[in-house]
Amino acid sequence: MQTTFTPEQLTDPAIARSNEILRACVHCGFCTATCPTYQVLGDELDSPRGRIYLIKDMLENNRDPDAKTVKHIDRCLSCLACMSTCPSGVHYMHLVDHAREYIEERYKRPFTDRALRWILARILPYPTRFRLALLGAKIGRPFARLMPDARLRAMLEMAPKTIPPVSRNDDPQSFAPQGPRRKRVALMTGCAQKALNTDINDATIRLLTRLGCEVVVAEGAGCCGALTHHMGKTGESHGTAAKNIRAWTAEMDAGGLDAIVINTSGCGTTVKDYGHMFRNAPLAKDAARVSGIARDVSEVLMDLLDEGQVQAPPEELTVAYHAACSLQHGQQIKTFPKDLLKRAGFTVVEPADPHLCCGSAGTYNLMQPEISGQLKERKIKTLEAKNPDVIAAGNIGCMMQIGSGASVPIVHTVELLDWATGGPKPPAMTGGNAHNQGVPRLR
Repeated sequence: MQTTFTPEQLTDPAIARSNEILRACVHCGFCTATCPTYQVLGDELDSPRGRIYLIKDMLENNRDPDAKTVKHIDRCLSCLACMSTCPSGVHYMHLVDHAREYIEERYKRPFTDRALRWILARILPYPTRFRLALLGAKIGRPFARLMPDARLRAMLEMAPKTIPPVSRNDDPQSFAPQGPRRKRVALMTGCAQKALNTDINDATIRLLTRLGCEVVVAEGAGCCGALTHHMGKTGESHGTAAKNIRAWTAEMDAGGLDAIVINTSGCGTTVKDYGHMFRNAPLAKDAARVSGIARDVSEVLMDLLDEGQVQAPPEELTVAYHAACSLQHGQQIKTFPKDLLKRAGFTVVEPADPHLCCGSAGTYNLMQPEISGQLKERKIKTLEAKNPDVIAAGNIGCMMQIGSGASVPIVHTVELLDWATGGPKPPAMTGGNAHNQGVPRLR
């Protein structure tokens, strides 16, 4: 694609990067075949190619965003299926992230939009605040239908039936390996996940320590910054990301780390991009170090788990594997979770169109509930068509989205692997809670 940025514009590193991306696009339209919003809405401007044209026009002309451009950029899920499909290697993620930052700086949204986005940015990345908000939403849920704004209804309806107790395993500490130490890893405990489902981190710690890892929860680490990053709130997202970089580099320098393990794939995509996000900042070197050892939990487990460590298949179960977009497209990890589940003795099936998003996409299901709802219904239908006993996924957002409508339980992949290697049965499959079972503390 030909671009006409001026030399002065190209002195801005963000514009220079967007120019590189735009020039890689050849207008082929392959991306439209795998774009969920184009499939649902059928509008060229709601496809990656259409959004690229809008972004190019906005950036080249250095103009303030208009409502039309903002609408179509907001409708993008950032599922990144287009990046998996693109034969030209167009890095759409960096382009749309730049566009969202540009919009945040130069477009004044309607008051309700600003208020809702402010609330989400001030609540979701903070587990204690999020817990209190979930409690309030749980109380208000019976009155959701009375809310005039569909987004407010979605926020009330997202509250789970039960809010899990705080897990002390998420506190800064170290957990001893069982047997000789094979790796020393830091576990990213996240933010929303600590309020919505504490079983995931508990199972991850049990599994990793059982397989010979010393697991560190670093002092000062928290939200990865993805939620605010995808809203274009760069200052806030970089602020929380910087805390993680400092916390993890301190552990790297003190006791050494073989990996930073991330069990929420949306966070993993962002942490692996810290090197780019901070490329022009004083933390550039440390950010690159962190990105260099950031790993999805499935990547680490591929090195640790073999069939000899599986006691026996706990039960003969058919597991429908849901591939989170941030894992299969954002991190290009497509087979590891399925390979691990098969290694553990489970029968693994996949739905039709596994490349399509479930509609969760961070805050998308709250800000674009109608489109999100259509994608959710489609995803649940294709998953349940496989008649599974359980659904497995690697991202808390997907689990909440699918779990809100599925008739079979949904669990994190690590919960099934923990169970297969001697841990408790996933609580979502029993109605109980495995909180803090069998987790050895080191200090």
